[in-house]
Amino acid sequence: MPRHSMPVREAREIAQKIAREMQVELVDVELVKEPTGHFLRFYVDRPEGIALNDLEAFHRRILPLVERVEYDYMEVSSPGADRPLKTDADFEKAKGTEVELKTYKAVDGQKRFTGVLEGLDGDDIVLTDLAGEELRFTRKAVALIRPLIEFDEDDLADDAPAGQSPE
Repeated sequence: MPRHSMPVREAREIAQKIAREMQVELVDVELVKEPTGHFLRFYVDRPEGIALNDLEAFHRRILPLVERVEYDYMEVSSPGADRPLKTDADFEKAKGTEVELKTYKAVDGQKRFTGVLEGLDGDDIVLTDLAGEELRFTRKAVALIRPLIEFDEDDLADDAPAGQSPE
């Protein structure tokens, strides 16, 4: 009898239940084909940031429950500080922060915009650019929006080994 593959939707439902039990946020689940194989990825987080032990515990809990999904590799990771904004809750959390927005098609000759996220207005994403101008984009016109993370020399110096400059 052929083995039937579990849809990613079912894997997401299982992951959501485990996330609630572990008191972590399930940010996203994806099944992606890459040159080395199919990757089943779970992105989890906590408001204060996720610890490696939490990622490992989530991995151990989910692994036996998604074995019917057809994948070659499974990963559980943090979405990172620059994780894309996808849900209304993501937009609400990021309100007032500087973001980078990329559109599918050029708008006034450009596809990349930065500004402070004012929030959502119906189906529009609203930013204020550096000049103080309001920018509006429909959600379906936006390929990617995420927090803008910038580093300066002082940030890099903090990570340099003692007695060495970051150069």
